[in-house]
Amino acid sequence: MKFRIAILSILIFSAASSYAQFKLPQVLKEAANAIKPGSPSQTEIGDALKEALEIGVSAGTDRLSLQNGFLGNSAIKLLFPPEARKVEKALRGIGMNKACDDFILSLNRAAELAAREAKPIFISAIKEMSIQDASNILLSDQKNAATTYFQRVTSKALEAKFNPVIQNSLDKTQATKYWTDLSTAYNQIPLAGKVNTDLSAFATEKAMVGLFLEIAQEELKMRENSGFRSSPLLKKVFGFADKNKNGVSFR
Repeated sequence: MKFRIAILSILIFSAASSYAQFKLPQVLKEAANAIKPGSPSQTEIGDALKEALEIGVSAGTDRLSLQNGFLGNSAIKLLFPPEARKVEKALRGIGMNKACDDFILSLNRAAELAAREAKPIFISAIKEMSIQDASNILLSDQKNAATTYFQRVTSKALEAKFNPVIQNSLDKTQATKYWTDLSTAYNQIPLAGKVNTDLSAFATEKAMVGLFLEIAQEELKMRENSGFRSSPLLKKVFGFADKNKNGVSFR
């Protein structure tokens, strides 16, 4: 009986030791990754800004990719290009209202379709963006400072990647066909004068404006409403920013 108890004790001790050895690396890893109290470091600030932008991009693209995400939002709804407003006016004047409406609908559907595919493009750009002036962005008086910075340093690269996505979407929704039909009809009007519009470039620009506007709104929520700070890192960094707006130095 004593022998059995001794064997059982050894087995329990061995199991406990093995479990402790198994858990130790995980415990050390969790301790290393834990959010430490006090002022945030530059790394934490950069990570928090990127996390906030990723949240904003995800929320914004998800919202805009829904049906009527662009069409139902008057602030970002795509209409006829400015240089083609005379086309719309002339064609509606000869009874082509439905054709004009179909074009506007297809243009916005293309932007909504592209918004869905834009998420990985934007998030990839966020991961690669520089965070050298992250402190200034965090403590800026501008409520959309992070979005503005992101827009400024990534727009050209994003446009190059986003343009083919928009072009593909325009083809899928037949916006390109509608525009060809409309411009052809307009060019046949006596003395109307021809109009040339790069539809893809126009839609790309307007879709990006809409996306950045949505991201800025998400950033504003993060800055002004603590309820939208969904992680300990965001709570620490943006909470610190709430309390410190002047002359702050970071570790």
